[in-house]
Amino acid sequence: MYVADSEQVHALLEYPILIDWLHASLTGQIPDSQTMMTTEPADGANRFMTLVGWKAQDLIAVKMVGVFPDNLKKRPPQASIQGLVCGFSGETGAPLLVADGEAMTFRKTAADSGLGSKLLARSDARNLLLVGAGGLSWHVVAAHRAARPSLEIVRIWNRTVQRSQELASQLRQEGVAAEAIDDLDAAVAEADIVSCVTMSEQPLVKGTHLKPGAHLDLIGSYLPTMRECDTEAIARGRVFVNTRRGIENAGELVHAVEHGRFRWEDIVADAAELCNERRPGRTGADDITVYKNIGGGQFDLFTAACLLKQLRSRD
Repeated sequence: MYVADSEQVHALLEYPILIDWLHASLTGQIPDSQTMMTTEPADGANRFMTLVGWKAQDLIAVKMVGVFPDNLKKRPPQASIQGLVCGFSGETGAPLLVADGEAMTFRKTAADSGLGSKLLARSDARNLLLVGAGGLSWHVVAAHRAARPSLEIVRIWNRTVQRSQELASQLRQEGVAAEAIDDLDAAVAEADIVSCVTMSEQPLVKGTHLKPGAHLDLIGSYLPTMRECDTEAIARGRVFVNTRRGIENAGELVHAVEHGRFRWEDIVADAAELCNERRPGRTGADDITVYKNIGGGQFDLFTAACLLKQLRSRD
């Protein structure tokens, strides 16, 4: 059985490798998946989730993670996402892998959105706007840049300005042209790709500011009460999802449906349909594309399979 800590996960799951792996995996058998979420008693903000993906006769992956938003306020700060991803043989049930849950979640989530950019963003995209500067944000930048090497400029907006400044400084030290900005509306109007990585319950990105040809990537909201963009953004865009399973919890879409600006049947395609070319993605340079990344146990399974391959290749 392999045991992979955070450092190993990040070293082995490079974004060009993982994005291509997800793309190839989605052209094959899609695993069954289930999600169970438990909220802290007494209506607390903390949640614990268990996600299971099962590819018959191949691999079972179980992710067990807690989402504790106030961990970052502790002294010293702790990660807001902590847990484990375990892999088991789909033939015998034997344990194969234990890996750091935060690192696996970061890599999987960012690569999923990177895949969305690869499939839907314009190939000449230059300007990436990142909305949110939490622990996942650096990874999202790396994944979008891996998917769209044309990206030259990264702008970062965050409610806490210091955090966006710190992330921009880190990226500049790595050779990325990055800057923290405070005028979100103006930055949205200039961005070729807008990627939202927040847990906001109020819309941040206004659809009226999205320029023709923009790609909007929505990551953070996984409950009906959460929203990272307004209904205008959903109404203007051609909407795609990474998976239709659990999409009824995507707050932006729920709100747009409730207000008559969107119908569930308006979803153009999911990631598997795009990867298999069963449905069209971007149809023109001026299309506004929206990719809702809701997560899912099947993507955790694909990521665990990629990590297992990388670990075995070192033996």
